[in-house]
Amino acid sequence: MDIIKTENLCYDYVTTDDEGNVTEKSTALINVNLSVPDGQFLAVLGHNGCGKSTLAKHFNAILAPTSGKVLVNGLDTADEDKLFDIRRTVGMVFQNPDNQLVATIVEEDVAFAPENLGVPPKEIRERVDDALKQVDMYEFREHAPHQLSGGQKQRVAIAGIIAMQPRCIVMDEPTAMLDPKGRKEVMQTIKRLNREHGITVILITHYMEEAAQADRVVVMDKGAIIMDDEPHKIFAREKELRAVGLDVPQVTELCFMLKESGADISTEIIFEDECAKAIAALPLRKKTAVISEEAAVVNSEKTEEAVRLENVTYKYSIGTPFEKTAVDDVSLTINRGEFIGIIGHTGSGKSTLIQHLNGLIKPTSGTVFVDSQDIHAKDVKIRDIRFKVGIVFQYSEHQLFEETVAKDIAYGPKNMGLSDEEIEKRVKEAAESMGITHLLEKSPFELSGGQQRRVALAGVLAMNPETLILDEPAAGLDPKGRNKILALIKQYHEKSGKTVLLISHSMEDIVKFAEKVLVMNKGKLFCFDYTDNVFKNTEKLVSIGLDVPQITRLSHKLKNFGIDIGNDIYTTERAAKRLLSLL
Repeated sequence: MDIIKTENLCYDYVTTDDEGNVTEKSTALINVNLSVPDGQFLAVLGHNGCGKSTLAKHFNAILAPTSGKVLVNGLDTADEDKLFDIRRTVGMVFQNPDNQLVATIVEEDVAFAPENLGVPPKEIRERVDDALKQVDMYEFREHAPHQLSGGQKQRVAIAGIIAMQPRCIVMDEPTAMLDPKGRKEVMQTIKRLNREHGITVILITHYMEEAAQADRVVVMDKGAIIMDDEPHKIFAREKELRAVGLDVPQVTELCFMLKESGADISTEIIFEDECAKAIAALPLRKKTAVISEEAAVVNSEKTEEAVRLENVTYKYSIGTPFEKTAVDDVSLTINRGEFIGIIGHTGSGKSTLIQHLNGLIKPTSGTVFVDSQDIHAKDVKIRDIRFKVGIVFQYSEHQLFEETVAKDIAYGPKNMGLSDEEIEKRVKEAAESMGITHLLEKSPFELSGGQQRRVALAGVLAMNPETLILDEPAAGLDPKGRNKILALIKQYHEKSGKTVLLISHSMEDIVKFAEKVLVMNKGKLFCFDYTDNVFKNTEKLVSIGLDVPQITRLSHKLKNFGIDIGNDIYTTERAAKRLLSLL
């Protein structure tokens, strides 16, 4: 039996004036026909704005169809008398956990839904403990949600739905803010709920590796379903996926590269194990690649200090039961013009660390230097430091507030006391660097998520900071949007020569763009070195809750077949080049 069925589902977002007249109509879903069998694990892919989240909100009657029908376990979502039963059947985890947390203590938040369902107190206790253990948040059960990192909050939100024990769970980008270990744990939880408990899972994601683990993948574009098949078949349609702003797993991309160069290899490959077997079956002339030294070269020009930390420690809630050391005795120097990647598990202290760099928070002990000045010295104006060090936060679209994009970008320069002529020049330059000049007169709230992200970034660039810090700038964006914003940041770095610090949970993005990598672990500086040197320590990174790119894992699996392409494989291009030399 189908747990969810849509019949010719259409949905329009409608804007009305004070008198109820329709002033604007935007079609989000067009004749969507979808059947989800009970117990299936379905992944939904699509670019930002394609209708994925709108479709998901119909599955538990948050939205009602403009036309067509949605049935949940046979119940029509348009029937208001059935809403309680529908929402008891289908639980939903949203993209941003802050929209879903309601209590002041973690375990009370997880207990909220079972209490409202009338579950007996003893069973609520069991459900809450079990749900928190499943998402590895049991030790935080008595913490306040606002004291948790973004990724930890997301796990609490998932636990709250698990505690309801629904027959179907719809997850809208649940791992967007998690570290690799957290993503892996959530995916294991999802699969366990699906396989062992028979719960239907509908997962909306921009991570191709997550979608590859589903039973079935649906691809959406412009409000309609354009592909519907099992993962191997979907990802074999690489060109069609890229045409709608999506991506394929790294091993699939590698197989396409090898095939285009003449290798007889299947492109219906999505996992490392099957890729390693397929490569081992090729007629290789030799099994060991000649590896030229590709070690990082120290750029002698980048020796001028931009930022320095000396024994910086920061503690939250000192003197209370919630006292926590977020940054623990960190000392480091970042030179002018460097592009630094910052990685670490959720709650490792990355975001707290960067907030020290422009004085948003003051160290409990230790010293922060910008341009060799102690930023908390009496004769230093912290306002001037903030013009030198710009930060773009997670969900930076929340920083937007003005009527037009141009006014929003101009806000920072205006506060710097610049002339109108200089402000106009900076707004134009920042907009050009982010590719948004055509949007300057639009309202920032009319834009897509990726465009809003670029507007917020332009607002910081317009202040012309010496150091630019980006906290997960691509989180929640589709592959095309992510590649666009990261490429623009790289281009800005190369043109301006400014210092850039990029926090990301995507190891693929870090190896692609950063020249050096700073690794945080439990508040301490784990290592700070050139990218190649950091990612050679695969086992150490995995031991602290991080991961390496899928293509790196493949290179290790190939060694089981006696094929050695080196320990420095982080990109598909390098892997393809080494493998082709063996053919």
